[in-house]
Amino acid sequence: MRYIPNSSFEREQMLREMGLKSVSELFRGIPDNLQLKRPLEIPPAKAESEALRYFREMAEKNETPVTGRKMASFLGAGAYQHFIPTIIDTLISRSEFYTSYTPYQPEISQGTLQAIFEYQTMICELTGMDVSNASLYDGSTATAEAVLMAERVTNRTKVALAGNIHPEYVEVVDTYIKNAGISKVMLPFHEETGTLRLDALGNLSEEIGAVIVQSPNFFGGIEELQRIAEATHRIGALFVVVVAEALSLGLLQSAGRAGADIVCGESQSFGIPISFGGSYCGFFATREKYQRQIPGRLVGMAQDDQGRSGFVLTLATREQHIRREKATSNICTNQGLYALMSTVYLSTMGRQGVREVAEQNLQKAHYAARQIEALDGYQLRFGSKFFNEFVISGPVPATELLARLREQEIIGGLELGRFFPGMTNELLVCVTEVTTRQDIDRLVAALKSIR
Repeated sequence: MRYIPNSSFEREQMLREMGLKSVSELFRGIPDNLQLKRPLEIPPAKAESEALRYFREMAEKNETPVTGRKMASFLGAGAYQHFIPTIIDTLISRSEFYTSYTPYQPEISQGTLQAIFEYQTMICELTGMDVSNASLYDGSTATAEAVLMAERVTNRTKVALAGNIHPEYVEVVDTYIKNAGISKVMLPFHEETGTLRLDALGNLSEEIGAVIVQSPNFFGGIEELQRIAEATHRIGALFVVVVAEALSLGLLQSAGRAGADIVCGESQSFGIPISFGGSYCGFFATREKYQRQIPGRLVGMAQDDQGRSGFVLTLATREQHIRREKATSNICTNQGLYALMSTVYLSTMGRQGVREVAEQNLQKAHYAARQIEALDGYQLRFGSKFFNEFVISGPVPATELLARLREQEIIGGLELGRFFPGMTNELLVCVTEVTTRQDIDRLVAALKSIR
């Protein structure tokens, strides 16, 4: 629907109805020093044809592997470039999906409710958990919600986070717990493997309500989840596993089978475009015994008095529905459209398809790692097993390395010194199924030329 502004006559008519003479009177409650007395510094208005031409020209400047341009990207770190089947855009563009609101009235929202139910079911299958919510804002807020849930379940006000969790996820956790009476401790990672130091778990006190790890972790390494789960449960804490690269769930053992109590993370890899960093779709799954502490809402299948099956919101423990002090979270929605995109992706790919794509990620990433490690002056920083991301140490600072790669139209990865001051020469490299062998060979050749 096009935006059609009110005419001068319509504005004057509305002002008269309110007993006002001017728009300035309408805003007289705003202090004079806070009112902007000059026109906004924005470009002049464009005709619709001019606006469309402008955005087409801007879009043509994009350089990505998907558009077929010669820019090669090896950037990951929580936002991953994967192939998105065309069917996703086709289906989510149906008006009943992209204009849908919160399904308060199940009798007119069966399609939306069923799509969410299918999403929850597939998240449970991937994570090995019993119950999933309808989604959250993104992986970072899902992690923070896991911290709050652990405090509710255990009545303990301290949590332990692995030092190799995505640093921006940790920042969001800090924001959530800042005034919630919850404190955190950071657990060290091993300098040689990049994975959590298991000996640090032996020093945890029974004040800890949750141990939170990411696997694959921020460096791409795969954690020993079962051993961490055993150590966590010995002190009566909940074990939370964060997954930033959801496609790894198609290949690695599920965190649920390894002993996790909560599995949460980011489902952007399932058919959701990078979109310059968001918005995305967080997932959250847990054991059945904790389902009443789950944040957000949950769709279930029920039967009416005539025995007909249907879908309803079976659990919505939020302040809009119950007393505020009883709410599990102040999150008031779920990422309905993005959850639908993930549902369509997973349904389209199927169990075998998701696994095959995950295997391509694994194989291509290891091919790239072997080629880079064979170069003089370069080595793999960590010795742990990895999925589709790994860290390389180069002969020059990573900032310089990235700048020189960019001159050759290659985005080489993420400079780790941005988050870890001691890693000035380290680069986090990501390889997915859309990365071609030619892209990898270009990267290797470019790195070889940098001494």
